[in-house]
Amino acid sequence: MTGAADPSGGNAELDAALAETVRRTGASIGALYLLSPDAELLCIDALCGAPVEFALPWARVRLTSPAPVAHAVREDRLIWVGDQEELARRYPRTALALPYPLAMAAAPVTGVRRWGTLLLMWPATRPPYMTAREHGNIVSSCRRLARLLEEALERGRTPVCDGGPRVVPVTDERQSVNPELAAADFAERLPGGSCALDLEGRFTYLTSGAADLLGLGAEQLLGTLPWQSLRWLDDPTYEDRYRAAVLSREPVSFTACRPPGQWLDFHLYPDASGISVRIVPSGTGQPPVPAPPLRSARTVTPARAGRLYQLTHLAAALTEVVGVQDVIDLVADQIMPAFDAQGLVLSSVDAGRLRIMGHRGYGARSVERLDGLPLDTTFTPAGRALASGIPAFFRNAEEMRRIYPDAPQVSGKRAWAFLPLRISGRPVGICVLSYDRPHEFPAEERAVMTSLAGLVAQALDRARLYDTKHALAHGLQEALLPRALPKFGGLRVAARYLPATRGMDIGGDFYDLIRLADGAAAAVIGDVQGHNVAAAALMGQVRTAVHAHAAAGTAPDQVLFRTNRLLTDLGSDLFTSCLYAHVDVARGRVALAGAGHPPPVLRLPDGTARAVPLRPGPLLGIDPVADFPVTDLALVPGATLVFYTDGLVEAPGTDLEDSITELARHLADADDGDLDGLVDVLLSRTSTTAQRTDDIALLLLHREG
Repeated sequence: MTGAADPSGGNAELDAALAETVRRTGASIGALYLLSPDAELLCIDALCGAPVEFALPWARVRLTSPAPVAHAVREDRLIWVGDQEELARRYPRTALALPYPLAMAAAPVTGVRRWGTLLLMWPATRPPYMTAREHGNIVSSCRRLARLLEEALERGRTPVCDGGPRVVPVTDERQSVNPELAAADFAERLPGGSCALDLEGRFTYLTSGAADLLGLGAEQLLGTLPWQSLRWLDDPTYEDRYRAAVLSREPVSFTACRPPGQWLDFHLYPDASGISVRIVPSGTGQPPVPAPPLRSARTVTPARAGRLYQLTHLAAALTEVVGVQDVIDLVADQIMPAFDAQGLVLSSVDAGRLRIMGHRGYGARSVERLDGLPLDTTFTPAGRALASGIPAFFRNAEEMRRIYPDAPQVSGKRAWAFLPLRISGRPVGICVLSYDRPHEFPAEERAVMTSLAGLVAQALDRARLYDTKHALAHGLQEALLPRALPKFGGLRVAARYLPATRGMDIGGDFYDLIRLADGAAAAVIGDVQGHNVAAAALMGQVRTAVHAHAAAGTAPDQVLFRTNRLLTDLGSDLFTSCLYAHVDVARGRVALAGAGHPPPVLRLPDGTARAVPLRPGPLLGIDPVADFPVTDLALVPGATLVFYTDGLVEAPGTDLEDSITELARHLADADDGDLDGLVDVLLSRTSTTAQRTDDIALLLLHREG
């Protein structure tokens, strides 16, 4: 997965800028994330100060993810996290993948366009705050990185993440694995030390005393990982201590037993170039905790610490997915790369067949052949795996061909993992990870895949239920809102409804445009309290009542008065805001009556815009004898009148009048030649791109000249 920087050009300038930023800011680790072409994913392009393996759980992050790097791009600002406690509080999923004492900053890399994010990490020994000078250094570094990316684009090189992150050395002088230089590094860090590891964890230097204590010669250990060459160190607890030293840059100690009974103390002293390790016999001669049982030759090696963190991180991500497409994207963007898979087929059980919901790395013909297989299919291992609940792993095409002779030809893959998705014995679907080359499936990897399959099954089942409810809610909402607005001579209209991004996506916001007998138009917009079926049902009653009274030629104040009487008679616990307008297009006059609703905004032909001074009555459904004053307004040729619900302007901690003034400013700056485009502008220049807790309805009327 690790690419190399091209010393003759290419990525060399970018990598040098990243390394310089890490050095200048005093950070221990830096990473440059780039946006994918569809701007939905952030992936690490270059990594500085840590091995690629450490970055796997956070190497690919969806832009909607609750993570600092995504947050920085979404809000176009620097995100600072001072310590592990703050990280756990604000970004719990990220804290699961990085459970070490550290501080971090994520800053958007933006120039002519959005490129991605710069992530920097510091040891926890630094102050938990950022100075103005540090902030300025990071921002200027991001501008420099953006400029280099844009220059690369001008030279015909499109900066994209392909082939995994490049590892960028912090310095060039101290990265050699030459034993003499490594020994010098070791002497600088720890007088009288025993051995040195690079940031990948490989032995780069050993004294003869270290070799004696570890029980192997230096020639057998140099260049190897301790947990590979010394099986008694092959435990995730010990590897986790090493990871803690690399990521936190703080000394770490642990005690391990070299069989049959010699206990050794390991003291790890990290810096930017590697780790010095002092190994001494344990002073007590006794284990500090109950001795772990000796493994037999047949005992399964526990999962690597990195795999465990990866599993925890993915499990947390699966708890946050909402719809089926979210599950598919998560499996494709994070689970596939985690296991180096090149292909994915995710199928669900539907009416006795396996219907493909999502796939990656397969051609259209292959998908067509594999879609709709019966649950008891013998064409692929999917049927047997789903019936038995036991995953099936095929290391190469020959293994597959012996039992399922036709399956390899369909996909063209060379290795497969068939992971049944079951909940309490009930089949939900199957997840197939495939490889373009033969692939060994060690016991550790099989265990992690199997555990993950159970979590995917739970997430998929929840997502299908959510999608069903969402489709029902969406259908109900569409049925209650007008399918099309009537056309009027001399009047252009546009409307838009956006549901809240949390909840069932159904609420009480509504709008309508009604043709009246005298050739005039009645425009109405309102908001029923709540975001549930009850709110939608009441919204339907309000809209029907307003439509009936308006069509009968009732005056604006009486339309609201009679609708209010209806709601109070119904005895609903929900209240409704409403704004009603009688628009005489020929005369250019508008009569407005409001019930607790924000005032409309008027844009004049000269480009000035302001909120219409309106004296509204109370919300509908409170006082059965309330009055609703009428306000007269001139609608001159070229003027635009904007009706909206409070979801467009309300935000926590923001004054409503200030928000309406800001909306008027956006309206004044926009072009009203295309009303649909104007709607897009008004929505994009407010806070509606973030998570919305309220619905938004917009209705625009423009009198033509």
